[in-house]
Amino acid sequence: MSPKTPANQLDSVDVVIVGAGPVGLTLANVLGQQGVSTLIVEERDTLIDYPRGVGLDDESLRTFQSIGLIDAVLPHTVPNQILRFFDSRRRLLVEMAPPDARFGWPKRNGFVQPMVDAELLVGLDRFSCVQVRWGTVMTDCAEDDDGVTVHLDGGETVRARYVVGCDGGRSATRHLMGVSFEGTTSPTRWVVIDLANDPLGHPNSEVGADPERPYASISIAHGIRRFEFMIHDDESDEMASDPAFVAKLLSTFVSHPDKVDIIRHRVYTHHSRIAGAFRRGRLLLAGDAAHLMPVWQGQGYNSGIRDAANLGWKLAAVVNGAAGDALLDTYDVERRKHARAMIDLSTMVGRVISPTNRRVASLRDRAIRAASIVPSLKRYVLEMRFKPMPRYEQGAVVHASTPPAPGSAVGTLFIQPRVDTRDAANVLLDDVIGPGFAVLCWNNDPRRLLGEQAFAQWKSLGASFIAARPITQLHWRADDAVEDPDVIVVGDRTGALKGFFDGQTDSVLFLRPDRCIAGACIAQRSPELSAALFDALHLSTSTESEGGETHGSNGSVLHVAQPASEPSGTVG
Repeated sequence: MSPKTPANQLDSVDVVIVGAGPVGLTLANVLGQQGVSTLIVEERDTLIDYPRGVGLDDESLRTFQSIGLIDAVLPHTVPNQILRFFDSRRRLLVEMAPPDARFGWPKRNGFVQPMVDAELLVGLDRFSCVQVRWGTVMTDCAEDDDGVTVHLDGGETVRARYVVGCDGGRSATRHLMGVSFEGTTSPTRWVVIDLANDPLGHPNSEVGADPERPYASISIAHGIRRFEFMIHDDESDEMASDPAFVAKLLSTFVSHPDKVDIIRHRVYTHHSRIAGAFRRGRLLLAGDAAHLMPVWQGQGYNSGIRDAANLGWKLAAVVNGAAGDALLDTYDVERRKHARAMIDLSTMVGRVISPTNRRVASLRDRAIRAASIVPSLKRYVLEMRFKPMPRYEQGAVVHASTPPAPGSAVGTLFIQPRVDTRDAANVLLDDVIGPGFAVLCWNNDPRRLLGEQAFAQWKSLGASFIAARPITQLHWRADDAVEDPDVIVVGDRTGALKGFFDGQTDSVLFLRPDRCIAGACIAQRSPELSAALFDALHLSTSTESEGGETHGSNGSVLHVAQPASEPSGTVG
């Protein structure tokens, strides 16, 4: 693990992150990519070494791809994991096996959290601007006009421009902010049992909606399986922790429950809570510090990674002078609604599977089976179309109308198909674009659409320019064409890009670093939308100087993000 660095050697940093869990580590990787000086303080002496979260979704994998760690993470996952719900007689009620990978990755993946967290920690070694202090507690912080003085145990202090609390449900940062944590805690208790040398061995997961004792059985990875069982009111925490009781619970599923290899077991309850604010001045919250939700949709971990992806690029833009401080207000605006929707969905699913009244359970089973007869409803569940997807009606986006048109893609995540460039075949689109902003247009030249001034403004922010074409036109160029080294020509290898634009009237997209569509328009309106986005995202107009540095309107030097891979391309 990283050695403790004396705070008096740090003096000041751009961002202090409180908590070295997955959200803090992901956020630090995003900031590290952008050259933001970052200090993580963690009260533990090391990473937590037991599984907590057990499911990764496609959005989280896409974020890990964006920070250059996807190849390290994938070996610790079980892709395309099927989740089946059974009734009390182990008859199938419903199955979730989403087939598509519109964001480049499977929608459902089992994973071993400690191993993935360890890869996120190792990833920080790439950045000299990021440091981790273990066994260190933030005791207080004092905000002023210029920054925050962070007080650490032992009387040490560090100056920071911003502090982000990624310190869990009992967040000290949230308490220092004076922010409420509204919601409920379920009175129902569950015992979680993690086993090594998986005694079942099959690759998928199941939830038993059994009124006698609801349960879950989840394949993680590397031979680890999790069981979860509801604890009845007349069963104490001490009873639930007794080895004989645990063996009895497992005996329904395992032939030799006395011979299993238990990693750990503990009793817990479900929380449905959300912070009253995700930002207060220079202090912000992310992950469990901002929201807690029941486990039933596996979205607690993933919601935290969404926070890091949304907040990371905004913090970097503000710190590096590319955007004004007001951009950070859009973090709460955008993430709150979606986090609330995930909490509500997870709470609802828990209520559906957990009734212990047999009559209520029987009525539920009949309703589910009746719905499964209807093909559209069956697909709705099978493909997880019920999962709320981010759609920002307000925030760092520009909509063509108010309220936004129902079919508009603005405020949603852009797809990530595999594409060809003139130099590479079968590559994921985000790897072509790189980590920054992007202007992507169908069957057009982005430089000509934007005009030289707007093109130069986006280029000064490190934006990529993508000219998407049918694969048949990838290598065509006009006889008199002059190669443009700033524009990457992309061939629509699978037809997914054309399929996207088939459903839109717009043909030009402005993509944020988190791959949300910030704005979209017809080709002729590109300059107007560009100007509107600079206003809405509080971006600084700037000009490029010698040596690749970029100077903002206030004269500050900006760090320009470079694409992760740099396939050359021309428009012609």
